Amino acid sequence: MSIDLSKMPKLGFGLMRLPEKDGEVDLERVKAMADDYMTAGLNYFDTAYVYHGGKSECAAKAAIVERYPRDSFYLATKLPAWSIHCAEDRDRIFEEQLERAGVDYFDFYLLHSLEDGSNYETYEKYDCFKWAMEKKAQGRIVHFGFSFHGTPELLEKVLDDHPEVEFVQIQLNYLDWENPVVQSGRLYEILAERKIPIIVMEPVKGGTLASLPSGLEEGLKAARPGASIASWALRFVASLPGVMTILSGMSTEEQMKDNIGTFTNFEPLTDEEQALVKGVREAMLDKPLIGCTSCRYCCDGCPMSINIPDIFRAVNTMRLYPGDWRAKNFYGQATSQGGKASDCIGCGQCEGVCPQHLSIISLLQEAAEKLDSDK
Repeated sequence: MSIDLSKMPKLGFGLMRLPEKDGEVDLERVKAMADDYMTAGLNYFDTAYVYHGGKSECAAKAAIVERYPRDSFYLATKLPAWSIHCAEDRDRIFEEQLERAGVDYFDFYLLHSLEDGSNYETYEKYDCFKWAMEKKAQGRIVHFGFSFHGTPELLEKVLDDHPEVEFVQIQLNYLDWENPVVQSGRLYEILAERKIPIIVMEPVKGGTLASLPSGLEEGLKAARPGASIASWALRFVASLPGVMTILSGMSTEEQMKDNIGTFTNFEPLTDEEQALVKGVREAMLDKPLIGCTSCRYCCDGCPMSINIPDIFRAVNTMRLYPGDWRAKNFYGQATSQGGKASDCIGCGQCEGVCPQHLSIISLLQEAAEKLDSDK
């Protein structure tokens, strides 16, 4: 059993930011979105053990697995290093994932968030690469790879040590192309040189590239009237050779419709459009923004229940639009059902799991100083 990776759908449905209702995944809306996605001839669904507090794989079962023939879609999920404390945990988690998703095998299986330090060390300590290949030999995994948030040097080491890896998932968007922390461009070059298929995550950088600061959208709108700002970010990534699938964490029916439209009769960026995007990137990088992608890994273990990504959204709004009322409004929403920025006790749990390696504690201190007093 094998899949032709050169013929994968360009747009993947990421199940990390699903619509919610009363604190739970809104399954009826997810079903409708999945139907629109499948009707468009697209069929790659990406979930993980930890998404939506462990409920994303269950949502995949209800919205996709129980409603479509198993051979009509691809399902990807991931093994989390931070949940592995002994060798037996690998099988325990894997079996739980199969049960949650209601499948006998996964088309794509990844080691989740491989990066310098503890995560990579955990995967090596418990021989997770060999373990995954054993699952592949048993037919319970079709293709094996990993998602990556580390340095270019680590990526090259892992690929040298583990030639069995069939694909790699990286964060890639036009804003992070030269980001000194993320280094999207260099990671892409390494994989392209080795001809390893690339799955892209965060193509719109957690929504940051769906709506640009004042003055930066005009050129894009003039070049392509009627096209969404988000479509430019997706087209930038999809224009790169070697990109297998681009994951979009779609939360609304409108986002689904817009993204499907972008990939229907897809048009790569022209040289002139590449220049426009480069200009937007240079202008945005002149403003120091918090590089949060709203993955929400930091939230699950926060003892003070602080909605950290939502607070950072407020801080970024404040930085981009000084004096704008929206910053305080966003902060009020972020703290209405969770802790304030000043409630942070500095335990560091959040920084230990942040794929972007943000200095979350000090950033929350900034938020507290500028927003708590005015709340």
